[in-house]
Amino acid sequence: MNITYDYYLMNNVMELIQKESHRRYNPLLDEWVLVSPLRLKRPWQGKIEEANDETRPPYDPECYLCPGNLRANGERNPAYEGTFAFDNDFSALRLDSPDFQFERGGLLKAESEAGICRVICFSPRHDESLAEMSIPDISKVIVAWRDEYLRLGGMPQINYVQIFENKGELMGNSNPHPHCQVWAQSTIPVLPSKETGQFKLYLGNQGNCLLCDYVRLELVEMERVVFENDEFVAVVPFWAVWPFEVLLTTKSHIASLGEMDESKQALFADAIKKLTVKYDNLFHVSFPYSAGIHQSPTDGRTHNEWHLHMHFYPPLLRSANIRKFMVGYEMLGMPQRDITPEFAAQTLRSTSDVHYKLMK
Repeated sequence: MNITYDYYLMNNVMELIQKESHRRYNPLLDEWVLVSPLRLKRPWQGKIEEANDETRPPYDPECYLCPGNLRANGERNPAYEGTFAFDNDFSALRLDSPDFQFERGGLLKAESEAGICRVICFSPRHDESLAEMSIPDISKVIVAWRDEYLRLGGMPQINYVQIFENKGELMGNSNPHPHCQVWAQSTIPVLPSKETGQFKLYLGNQGNCLLCDYVRLELVEMERVVFENDEFVAVVPFWAVWPFEVLLTTKSHIASLGEMDESKQALFADAIKKLTVKYDNLFHVSFPYSAGIHQSPTDGRTHNEWHLHMHFYPPLLRSANIRKFMVGYEMLGMPQRDITPEFAAQTLRSTSDVHYKLMK
């Protein structure tokens, strides 16, 4: 490569990566993502999902999550007025799971996994979502998340507490009532475990927190920042896979929800409200996504390396009817995306903070 062309590349690299195929590194997982902006120009003749944005009533007598209604296990919900948490009636994990191990030839391995699964209803209203709730009410949800994290994480059998929400039928949500799940288990799941390793490696090599440094870098460049408040920043990460993926994290070094005071909880609620409203406004639909909080393990060890963050993975790509599928190359090769994170961030940034239903 000659010096002239090398100089051109150095001074035009940001322009090039908006147009040309390239790989981006994900330091949280030690993985690479293929970015292919040219694919967005292809005509779409694939599957077009129906956008289901039907109006729901504030109360549904057939909903097993609404206040006062009967659940599948025969128990009746209380007439709750805020958040409501209970053990999942169809739990994927059990605290009393029998202890066992299996091994054959060093290749076939299995072992028991103990845990507990919980459900948290965000609101008594069947027709709400986080985007349509008030900031004080979202703050109550965050308090419920913190309480579950501390209570479950304090159990001797529990080493990690995963809080997550699947919103919308596209994401496998079987009930539209606003709620999330909490899976607490005896081992650290694969992705938080990978992040733990990367946090530790970065701290050991650089002497700093990986996400603290990343947030500072993004706040200087501002190309992928969607918005910020006094404590939180929402950014389409440089290594994003999903079209409008967002990483929501703190500016200060906070390892878990247990370290948040009331003011930080309110700022967290403000950030969640702003992001979910922007999502809904993007295509004027109740925006589907899977979201989850990654925070310090509860294995009794000191995790100074950990930095709390929340991932949002929405599948919609070009409209409310066209989504990204993780198939083919993504399943057999590596993660791949069609629009650049910079384009996605600019699109979200320019989207109104006032919910589209309130603008009619």
